[in-house]
Amino acid sequence: MNTPTNTVTISVAAAEFGRDMEQGYRTIAALLEEARNRGSQLLVLPEACLGGYLPSLGGGDESEEARQRRLESLPPALELDGPELKRVIDMAGDMVITLGFCEKDGDTRYNAAVTLHGGGILGSYRKVHQPLGENLCYDAGDTFSAFDTPVGRMGMQICYDKGFPEAARELALDGAEIITSISAWPTARTATVDDMEDDRWKQRFDIYDRARALENQVVWVAANQAGTFGSLRFVCSAKIVGPGGEILAGTGVEPGLATATVDVQGLMAAARGGGMYNLRDRRPSVYKTITRDNDREPIHA
Repeated sequence: MNTPTNTVTISVAAAEFGRDMEQGYRTIAALLEEARNRGSQLLVLPEACLGGYLPSLGGGDESEEARQRRLESLPPALELDGPELKRVIDMAGDMVITLGFCEKDGDTRYNAAVTLHGGGILGSYRKVHQPLGENLCYDAGDTFSAFDTPVGRMGMQICYDKGFPEAARELALDGAEIITSISAWPTARTATVDDMEDDRWKQRFDIYDRARALENQVVWVAANQAGTFGSLRFVCSAKIVGPGGEILAGTGVEPGLATATVDVQGLMAAARGGGMYNLRDRRPSVYKTITRDNDREPIHA
Protein backbone atom coordinates (compact mmCIF):
# COMPACT_ATOMS: atom_id res chain seq x y z
CA MET A 1 0.00 0.00 0.00
CA ASN A 2 1.59 3.29 -1.12
CA THR A 3 0.51 6.50 0.58
CA PRO A 4 1.51 10.11 -0.11
CA THR A 5 4.60 11.22 1.77
CA ASN A 6 2.65 13.76 3.86
CA THR A 7 0.43 11.08 5.39
CA VAL A 8 0.93 8.53 8.15
CA THR A 9 -0.93 5.22 8.28
CA ILE A 10 -1.69 4.39 11.90
CA SER A 11 -2.93 1.12 13.36
CA VAL A 12 -4.15 0.78 16.95
CA ALA A 13 -5.09 -2.38 18.80
CA ALA A 14 -7.69 -3.61 21.22
CA ALA A 15 -6.02 -6.88 22.19
CA GLU A 16 -5.67 -9.27 25.10
CA PHE A 17 -2.38 -9.57 26.98
CA GLY A 18 -1.72 -11.52 30.17
CA ARG A 19 1.16 -12.91 32.22
CA ASP A 20 2.33 -15.33 29.50
CA MET A 21 5.17 -13.39 27.91
CA GLU A 22 5.62 -15.78 24.99
CA GLN A 23 1.93 -15.47 24.13
CA GLY A 24 2.37 -11.72 24.37
CA TYR A 25 5.19 -11.78 21.84
CA ARG A 26 3.06 -13.93 19.51
CA THR A 27 0.20 -11.45 19.79
CA ILE A 28 2.54 -8.53 19.08
CA ALA A 29 3.99 -10.36 16.06
CA ALA A 30 0.51 -11.05 14.65
CA LEU A 31 -0.62 -7.44 15.12
CA LEU A 32 2.64 -6.19 13.64
CA GLU A 33 2.19 -8.37 10.56
CA GLU A 34 -1.38 -7.19 10.09
CA ALA A 35 -0.35 -3.54 10.53
CA ARG A 36 2.42 -4.00 7.95
CA ASN A 37 -0.05 -5.56 5.53
CA ARG A 38 -2.18 -2.43 5.91
CA GLY A 39 0.80 -0.19 5.14
CA SER A 40 1.09 1.23 8.64
CA GLN A 41 4.07 3.21 9.88
CA LEU A 42 2.82 3.45 13.49
CA LEU A 43 1.36 0.64 15.59
CA VAL A 44 -0.06 1.44 19.03
CA LEU A 45 -0.53 -1.44 21.48
CA PRO A 46 -2.23 -1.42 24.91
CA GLU A 47 -1.01 -0.76 28.40
CA ALA A 48 0.73 -3.74 30.03
CA CYS A 49 1.47 -5.69 26.83
CA LEU A 50 4.50 -7.42 28.23
CA GLY A 51 3.39 -9.37 31.29
CA GLY A 52 -0.17 -8.12 31.68
CA TYR A 53 -1.87 -5.68 34.05
CA LEU A 54 -2.95 -6.02 37.68
CA PRO A 55 -5.53 -8.74 38.36
CA SER A 56 -7.70 -6.28 40.27
CA LEU A 57 -7.87 -2.66 41.34
CA GLY A 58 -8.24 -2.13 45.04
CA GLY A 59 -7.16 -0.20 48.04
CA GLY A 60 -9.41 1.45 50.58
CA ASP A 61 -12.01 -1.15 51.43
CA GLU A 62 -10.18 -4.25 50.15
CA SER A 63 -9.31 -6.90 52.70
CA GLU A 64 -5.72 -7.53 53.75
CA GLU A 65 -5.96 -10.98 52.20
CA ALA A 66 -7.08 -9.52 48.86
CA ARG A 67 -4.32 -6.94 49.03
CA GLN A 68 -1.67 -9.60 49.61
CA ARG A 69 -2.98 -11.69 46.71
CA ARG A 70 -2.76 -8.68 44.44
CA LEU A 71 0.76 -7.79 45.54
CA GLU A 72 1.92 -11.39 45.05
CA SER A 73 0.66 -11.50 41.46
CA LEU A 74 2.32 -8.42 39.99
CA PRO A 75 3.53 -8.43 36.38
CA PRO A 76 7.22 -9.06 35.68
CA ALA A 77 9.35 -5.93 36.06
CA LEU A 78 11.50 -5.21 33.00
CA GLU A 79 14.37 -2.83 32.44
CA LEU A 80 14.37 -0.34 29.56
CA ASP A 81 17.60 -1.76 28.21
CA GLY A 82 16.69 -5.37 28.97
CA PRO A 83 16.29 -8.30 26.55
CA GLU A 84 12.48 -8.24 26.66
CA LEU A 85 12.15 -4.84 24.99
CA LYS A 86 15.14 -5.62 22.76
CA ARG A 87 13.11 -8.52 21.38
CA VAL A 88 10.34 -6.11 20.34
CA ILE A 89 12.91 -3.72 18.86
CA ASP A 90 14.21 -6.56 16.73
CA MET A 91 10.66 -7.33 15.58
CA ALA A 92 9.82 -3.71 14.77
CA GLY A 93 12.07 -3.00 11.80
CA ASP A 94 11.00 0.38 10.38
CA MET A 95 7.65 0.29 12.21
CA VAL A 96 7.22 2.73 15.10
CA ILE A 97 5.53 0.90 18.00
CA THR A 98 4.10 2.19 21.28
CA LEU A 99 3.42 -0.38 24.02
CA GLY A 100 3.08 -0.71 27.77
CA PHE A 101 5.00 -2.74 30.36
CA CYS A 102 6.05 -2.74 34.03
CA GLU A 103 9.38 -0.93 34.26
CA LYS A 104 12.01 -1.85 36.84
CA ASP A 105 14.39 0.85 38.06
CA GLY A 106 16.39 -0.57 40.92
CA ASP A 107 13.82 -1.71 43.48
CA THR A 108 11.15 0.60 42.09
CA ARG A 109 8.33 -0.37 39.72
CA TYR A 110 6.53 1.93 37.30
CA ASN A 111 3.57 1.43 35.02
CA ALA A 112 5.38 2.49 31.87
CA ALA A 113 5.14 3.00 28.13
CA VAL A 114 7.77 3.05 25.44
CA THR A 115 7.87 4.04 21.79
CA LEU A 116 10.50 2.24 19.73
CA HIS A 117 11.50 1.02 16.29
CA GLY A 118 14.27 -1.13 14.87
CA GLY A 119 16.87 1.49 15.73
CA GLY A 120 16.02 1.45 19.42
CA ILE A 121 13.91 3.36 21.94
CA LEU A 122 12.57 6.73 20.79
CA GLY A 123 10.81 7.76 23.99
CA SER A 124 9.72 6.38 27.35
CA TYR A 125 7.13 7.42 29.90
CA ARG A 126 6.08 6.52 33.46
CA LYS A 127 2.39 6.82 34.34
CA VAL A 128 1.68 9.92 36.41
CA HIS A 129 -1.96 9.51 37.53
CA GLN A 130 -2.77 6.39 39.54
CA PRO A 131 -6.34 5.14 40.11
CA LEU A 132 -7.92 2.85 42.68
CA GLY A 133 -4.91 1.73 44.67
CA GLU A 134 -2.49 1.40 41.76
CA ASN A 135 -0.07 3.38 43.94
CA LEU A 136 0.18 0.26 46.13
CA CYS A 137 1.88 -1.54 43.24
CA TYR A 138 3.72 1.18 41.31
CA ASP A 139 5.51 4.45 41.94
CA ALA A 140 4.24 7.41 39.93
CA GLY A 141 6.07 9.21 37.16
CA ASP A 142 6.50 12.97 37.31
CA THR A 143 6.82 14.33 33.79
CA PHE A 144 5.16 14.63 30.39
CA SER A 145 7.41 15.32 27.42
CA ALA A 146 7.13 14.99 23.66
CA PHE A 147 9.79 13.42 21.45
CA ASP A 148 10.63 13.20 17.76
CA THR A 149 9.98 10.05 15.72
CA PRO A 150 9.95 9.11 12.02
CA VAL A 151 6.15 9.63 11.99
CA GLY A 152 6.19 13.03 13.70
CA ARG A 153 6.52 14.50 17.15
CA MET A 154 4.75 12.26 19.67
CA GLY A 155 3.70 12.11 23.30
CA MET A 156 2.48 9.22 25.46
CA GLN A 157 -0.08 8.74 28.22
CA ILE A 158 -1.36 5.73 30.13
CA CYS A 159 -5.02 5.05 30.94
CA TYR A 160 -6.22 7.30 33.82
CA ASP A 161 -3.96 10.09 32.55
CA LYS A 162 -6.59 10.82 29.91
CA GLY A 163 -8.95 12.04 32.63
CA PHE A 164 -6.69 15.05 33.27
CA PRO A 165 -6.80 17.81 30.61
CA GLU A 166 -3.56 19.29 31.92
CA ALA A 167 -1.65 16.14 30.99
CA ALA A 168 -2.57 16.19 27.31
CA ARG A 169 -2.16 19.98 27.20
CA GLU A 170 1.39 19.65 28.53
CA LEU A 171 2.25 17.32 25.64
CA ALA A 172 0.55 19.53 23.06
CA LEU A 173 2.45 22.58 24.32
CA ASP A 174 5.66 20.55 23.94
CA GLY A 175 4.85 20.14 20.27
CA ALA A 176 3.23 16.70 20.22
CA GLU A 177 1.29 16.16 16.98
CA ILE A 178 0.30 12.55 17.77
CA ILE A 179 -0.53 11.52 21.34
CA THR A 180 -0.78 7.81 22.07
CA SER A 181 -2.99 6.94 25.03
CA ILE A 182 -2.60 3.28 25.99
CA SER A 183 -4.94 1.65 28.49
CA ALA A 184 -6.18 -1.33 30.42
CA TRP A 185 -9.54 0.40 30.86
CA PRO A 186 -12.20 -1.87 32.39
CA THR A 187 -15.96 -1.83 32.53
CA ALA A 188 -17.70 -0.28 35.52
CA ARG A 189 -17.54 -2.25 38.75
CA THR A 190 -21.06 -1.21 39.79
CA ALA A 191 -24.31 -0.70 37.88
CA THR A 192 -23.14 -3.27 35.34
CA VAL A 193 -24.93 -3.70 31.99
CA ASP A 194 -25.25 -6.56 29.51
CA ASP A 195 -24.35 -4.48 26.43
CA MET A 196 -20.83 -3.10 26.75
CA GLU A 197 -21.78 -0.20 24.47
CA ASP A 198 -23.95 1.06 27.34
CA ASP A 199 -21.28 0.66 30.00
CA ARG A 200 -20.67 4.01 31.69
CA TRP A 201 -16.92 3.55 31.95
CA LYS A 202 -16.76 2.70 28.24
CA GLN A 203 -18.65 5.90 27.50
CA ARG A 204 -16.25 7.91 29.67
CA PHE A 205 -13.32 6.34 27.85
CA ASP A 206 -14.71 7.50 24.50
CA ILE A 207 -15.59 11.00 25.73
CA TYR A 208 -12.10 11.52 27.11
CA ASP A 209 -10.47 10.41 23.86
CA ARG A 210 -12.53 12.75 21.71
CA ALA A 211 -12.26 15.67 24.12
CA ARG A 212 -8.48 15.44 24.52
CA ALA A 213 -8.02 15.38 20.73
CA LEU A 214 -10.41 18.27 20.17
CA GLU A 215 -9.24 20.60 22.91
CA ASN A 216 -5.59 20.22 21.87
CA GLN A 217 -6.26 19.87 18.12
CA VAL A 218 -3.94 16.87 17.77
CA VAL A 219 -4.21 13.32 16.46
CA TRP A 220 -5.11 11.05 19.38
CA VAL A 221 -4.51 7.29 19.24
CA ALA A 222 -6.11 5.22 22.01
CA ALA A 223 -5.24 1.53 22.47
CA ASN A 224 -6.86 -0.70 25.07
CA GLN A 225 -6.75 -4.18 26.47
CA ALA A 226 -9.45 -6.66 25.41
CA GLY A 227 -10.96 -9.68 27.09
CA THR A 228 -10.60 -10.22 30.83
CA PHE A 229 -7.80 -10.43 33.36
CA GLY A 230 -8.42 -11.36 36.98
CA SER A 231 -11.58 -9.53 38.02
CA LEU A 232 -11.31 -6.96 35.21
CA ARG A 233 -13.21 -6.95 31.92
CA PHE A 234 -11.88 -4.47 29.37
CA VAL A 235 -13.97 -2.24 27.10
CA CYS A 236 -11.79 -2.50 23.93
CA SER A 237 -12.77 0.67 21.99
CA ALA A 238 -9.36 1.32 20.40
CA LYS A 239 -9.61 4.34 18.14
CA ILE A 240 -7.88 7.05 16.12
CA VAL A 241 -9.32 10.54 16.67
CA GLY A 242 -8.67 13.56 14.49
CA PRO A 243 -7.93 17.11 15.71
CA GLY A 244 -11.59 18.01 15.36
CA GLY A 245 -12.69 15.25 17.71
CA GLU A 246 -13.90 13.01 14.90
CA ILE A 247 -13.32 9.25 15.17
CA LEU A 248 -11.35 8.26 12.06
CA ALA A 249 -11.27 4.53 12.84
CA GLY A 250 -12.21 2.33 15.79
CA THR A 251 -12.71 -1.25 16.94
CA GLY A 252 -15.90 -0.68 18.93
CA VAL A 253 -16.36 -3.12 21.79
CA GLU A 254 -14.58 -5.95 19.98
CA PRO A 255 -10.90 -6.91 19.85
CA GLY A 256 -9.17 -5.94 16.66
CA LEU A 257 -7.00 -3.47 14.81
CA ALA A 258 -8.28 -0.08 13.65
CA THR A 259 -6.36 1.66 10.88
CA ALA A 260 -6.51 5.11 9.30
CA THR A 261 -4.28 7.00 6.89
CA VAL A 262 -3.93 10.48 8.30
CA ASP A 263 -2.54 13.73 6.95
CA VAL A 264 -1.45 14.81 10.42
CA GLN A 265 -0.14 18.25 9.45
CA GLY A 266 -3.07 18.92 7.13
CA LEU A 267 -5.71 18.01 9.71
CA MET A 268 -3.97 20.01 12.42
CA ALA A 269 -3.67 23.04 10.12
CA ALA A 270 -7.36 22.82 9.23
CA ALA A 271 -8.38 22.54 12.89
CA ARG A 272 -6.12 25.34 14.07
CA GLY A 273 -6.47 27.62 11.06
CA GLY A 274 -10.17 28.39 11.28
CA GLY A 275 -9.91 31.11 13.92
CA MET A 276 -10.01 28.75 16.91
CA TYR A 277 -6.41 27.78 17.73
CA ASN A 278 -6.73 26.58 21.29
CA LEU A 279 -3.05 26.57 22.20
CA ARG A 280 -2.54 30.10 20.87
CA ASP A 281 -5.66 31.52 22.48
CA ARG A 282 -4.97 30.28 26.01
CA ARG A 283 -4.77 32.88 28.81
CA PRO A 284 -2.52 31.25 31.44
CA SER A 285 -2.54 34.34 33.68
CA VAL A 286 -6.25 33.77 34.31
CA TYR A 287 -5.96 30.11 35.33
CA LYS A 288 -4.86 30.90 38.86
CA THR A 289 -5.87 27.64 40.56
CA ILE A 290 -4.81 25.09 37.91
CA THR A 291 -1.55 24.13 39.63
CA ARG A 292 -2.67 24.49 43.24
CA ASP A 293 -1.32 21.86 45.60
CA ASN A 294 -3.69 18.97 46.34
CA ASP A 295 -3.36 19.54 50.08
CA ARG A 296 -5.66 22.54 49.68
CA GLU A 297 -9.39 21.87 49.59
CA PRO A 298 -11.05 22.30 46.17
CA ILE A 299 -12.97 25.53 45.77
CA HIS A 300 -16.66 25.15 46.75
CA ALA A 301 -16.22 21.45 47.51
